[in-house]
Amino acid sequence: MNMTDPVADMLTRIRNAARARLAKVDIPASRLKAEVARILRDEGYVRDFKVIEAKPQGVIRVYLKYGRGKERVITDLQRVSRPGCRVYCGKAGIPKVFGGLGINILSTSRGLMTGRTAAREGLGGEILANVW
Repeated sequence: MNMTDPVADMLTRIRNAARARLAKVDIPASRLKAEVARILRDEGYVRDFKVIEAKPQGVIRVYLKYGRGKERVITDLQRVSRPGCRVYCGKAGIPKVFGGLGINILSTSRGLMTGRTAAREGLGGEILANVW
């Protein structure tokens, strides 16, 4: 399978798994996707993730998180910047996601971080995704 946008594939797998109420989802590994998974965990959207080393490419196993009545923690994930249409923002122009209830994941010169962190650090960058 030819993959032009691995991050969009990752977000789609997580979105589909959350809608199907699965406990975990496996995603082909990359450093960028591991960082996205780390941000999702740190922000409380997923329970945890594990990078499983395997040849030729490892797997990132993401453990999804649900509320008491099995309600989803992740309502939706949305790819913003795509290979065909990159979306950048300056430190002053970082958009709010869902009125501040969601997060955006930015790729900055200092690595991946949430929009909130980037604004605090005074960094802009490429908006990879919105999560709410």
